[in-house]
Amino acid sequence: MNVRSKESKIGDIVFILICILISIVCVIPMINLAAKSLSGTEFLIRHEVYLWPKGFNLEAYQTVLSDPKYQRAFVWTAVLTLICTLLSLTMTTLCAYPLIFPQLRGRGVINIFITITMFFNAGTIPNYLLMSDLGLLENPLVLIIPSCLSVYNMIIMRSFFYGIPDSLRESAEIDGATFVQILTKIYIPLSKPVFATLALFYAVGRWNGYGDALMYIKTNKQFFPLQLLLYNILNNVNAVEVAAQEGFMQPGLKDSLKSATVMFATVPILLIYPWLQRYFIAGVTIGAVKE
Repeated sequence: MNVRSKESKIGDIVFILICILISIVCVIPMINLAAKSLSGTEFLIRHEVYLWPKGFNLEAYQTVLSDPKYQRAFVWTAVLTLICTLLSLTMTTLCAYPLIFPQLRGRGVINIFITITMFFNAGTIPNYLLMSDLGLLENPLVLIIPSCLSVYNMIIMRSFFYGIPDSLRESAEIDGATFVQILTKIYIPLSKPVFATLALFYAVGRWNGYGDALMYIKTNKQFFPLQLLLYNILNNVNAVEVAAQEGFMQPGLKDSLKSATVMFATVPILLIYPWLQRYFIAGVTIGAVKE
């Protein structure tokens, strides 16, 4: 018994050390970016900034926050993320809920067809042609409609619904409740963990997404999400370097500007995690208990 307890303690210590090491590896790049974004240009030019800012300077953040295109992209991305998250949760619920009823005809075939879409995709060119035929190119709806449902997330929600006792649904049916009433009065109130978890998945995916905008939106720059703006900035460093050489920008400011832009695009979504943390593990693990 003592030997097992010692082995258990050693195992816990090793596990904790591994978690600490992984956390450090994940946090250090963010600390380095934050330090660069707050450092003076002369220290950045000499590559002297690592984990602590030198020559404290807020010029990069002033440039980012005062630029109208950053402000517009930030507001548009926040609105887009909110719309996509609400729509995706609605679509996921409407897809998962009917599939838990054994009396649904063709339920097995429907599940197979839905699952197939997880493994097979038409490809980039057919998707582009489809968006073109639907008139969604250069349209903000192209950032909302095609990605409004994730099959993986639907399976998580469906599995969570399976874990809710059938007796609750059956008693509601005996009392004359409709399917919509059962969903709104029983399943949704009991499914806060999975809703919070999937909301986090959808929100992070949309906030960090830029591939669809890069592919489908070329000219309507007012619909560029924040991450696409960041992508364009990081891929146009040469223009910043030329401006620095011509005297329009301090040499080295480009490094702090890039770091400030990355922080500006990353920190807001990170602030959501503490609010949903208590639901996150429950939403993922409980949803996998029963299939």
